[in-house]
Amino acid sequence: MIVSKLRFATLSLLVSYVLLGTAVAAPAPAPIAADAKPAASGRLVRDGVAIDFEARPAGGATELVEGGLADIRFRITDANTGKGVPGLAPGAWLDLAQVISNPKANEQKECKDKIALYLKGVVGVRPMVDLNSYYLMVLNKDPSISVIDPLTSVGGVTSTLTRIMLKSQPMDWAKSTDGKYLFVSMPLADRVSVVDAASFRVVKDVDAGDEPVRVAVQPDGRYLWVGNNSRDPGKSGVTVIDAHTFKPVKTVQTGKGHHEIAFSDDSRHAFVSNRDAGTVTVFDVASMQKVKDLPTGPRPISVAQSSLSKALYVADGQAGTITVIDARTLATRKLIQAKPGLGPVRFTADGRYAFALNTMENVATVLDAGSDEVAHEITVAAEPYQVTFTSGYAYVRGLASERVTMVKLDSLGKGHEPVLQSFAAGGEAPRLAGDLPLAASLAARNDEGSVFVVNPANNTTYFYMEGMNAPMTGYLNRGHTARAVTVVDRAMKQGEAGVFSTQVTLPASGKFDVAFMLDRPQVLHCFSAEVKPGAVSDAKLAVPRLEFLPAPVTVQAPGKATVRFRLVAGRKDTPRTGLTDLMVNYFVAPAGTRQSAAAREVGDGVYEASLQLAETGAYYVHVESAALQDAQNKPYLTLRAVSAVAGK
Repeated sequence: MIVSKLRFATLSLLVSYVLLGTAVAAPAPAPIAADAKPAASGRLVRDGVAIDFEARPAGGATELVEGGLADIRFRITDANTGKGVPGLAPGAWLDLAQVISNPKANEQKECKDKIALYLKGVVGVRPMVDLNSYYLMVLNKDPSISVIDPLTSVGGVTSTLTRIMLKSQPMDWAKSTDGKYLFVSMPLADRVSVVDAASFRVVKDVDAGDEPVRVAVQPDGRYLWVGNNSRDPGKSGVTVIDAHTFKPVKTVQTGKGHHEIAFSDDSRHAFVSNRDAGTVTVFDVASMQKVKDLPTGPRPISVAQSSLSKALYVADGQAGTITVIDARTLATRKLIQAKPGLGPVRFTADGRYAFALNTMENVATVLDAGSDEVAHEITVAAEPYQVTFTSGYAYVRGLASERVTMVKLDSLGKGHEPVLQSFAAGGEAPRLAGDLPLAASLAARNDEGSVFVVNPANNTTYFYMEGMNAPMTGYLNRGHTARAVTVVDRAMKQGEAGVFSTQVTLPASGKFDVAFMLDRPQVLHCFSAEVKPGAVSDAKLAVPRLEFLPAPVTVQAPGKATVRFRLVAGRKDTPRTGLTDLMVNYFVAPAGTRQSAAAREVGDGVYEASLQLAETGAYYVHVESAALQDAQNKPYLTLRAVSAVAGK
């Protein structure tokens, strides 16, 4: 009954022109508190350029403390004039300092060696905090999320960093406004999972009403709104969850059918569509009360708000109309006639142009919010169902085509002919994959003209850079089936010229090297920062820490391979003994059958397991145990199996 409930919900949404995931703006660079005293600082002058480093405790603290937040800033200026140097792209990493016998002679050499390893993307050699990194989070068909590090690979085969296990099959997700959390809806479980985007762990599963599907965070970041697609009219509506405490605030019935959600710029009003009721419910966010129900046509299927026109745009799939509602007066401003078959409506970042996708007509109707008129009817990839934007292009994905249509944004406007391009993201149409979630299969990087595109039919996430004829690379999913993608960006952001900053969570106590790299002029240098033990230290140290012991990287297949690892805990790395539920899970990439082997203790916290390698290829190996559930960034092991005949 539960499975059929989800299948019904999924198929009905796809038939009704699969709706697009809610776009979330990238978080702004973390502000540096002017009244916070730098807990660590340093200055380097080289080749006419001055580099100033500062680490300031956030939130009024006076010291850098393990588990606390720190504002990291590099200011790069002309040493003579003091003006910021534009056009730079520095790199930086935080890692525990190595203990060396002669710091004055060897410290910078050690720093250079570290940076070289970081840049190579060697598996197992990772800084504790990478200030240049970004990760892909891939939503799977099964209850899990794969985390991919695009800068690291194993023999060109796998870039999987870790996996996040969920309680139930996911449907949609949305980021918190600061990018620290990801909210994932699970209709079968009536829950929303809160995923920490830094540690890649589920921190809480929240009650979210009956059949939670669409999720959206209001612009001020205070509340998460969840659409409840219950077939019980008394439970069909929205659940509001505090986005900071992760506690449900209110559940309100709004009307039958699927619900899309939008907000006014000032977060004063929330708008919830009711597909089967033919209305949009308006909420006053401060009082959490319904203001009114607006009739918008027989089948309102998508809602979007323009920051430019301060209006809400409601697409009706059956009538083929777009109702324009003034977000302040809540009065209908205009009714725009298009064609039946309308689906998702999404605006460019500046709020100027809306792309209304028509799955039946294979077109994107482009609206100009400045005049509330149709500017273009553009033929795009067959059965368009999702669109995302970079600063230069709109990317339109079609259910019935492997190609992604690109529309050059500066070519839009009345009297202009839109400039179109396209590229193939795989060789199969997405619809061949069967049931798809609402979460988007396209995600743009925040700081460059590039996108990631999941092709669910061949289980691959493609990376496309603007200006190329085809994707530059693809990332196969490992043992799971990819459905959607989003980007977790941890890179420093540039504010004023030459000033790069970010906010990080300090992962441990001790002396840290703050490695810094600049290519013009060439600079490789390590600053220092001291992090004090935090209140969470003892609890964190009590969680076993896993370390794989040295073993041959290349083994023979078919055959056996013995894997050994050590578990320690506490401040003195005390061996963790007596664990009886340790399982070593492994499979051959890209998506071989998952196998398991029990691990046995061989002494001093050392355990081993014998793996049966039946075929050649790259194997992905990781350890599971109830004792490791709270462990962060668990390491994994890779083995390359070669033919036993060839090895003789």
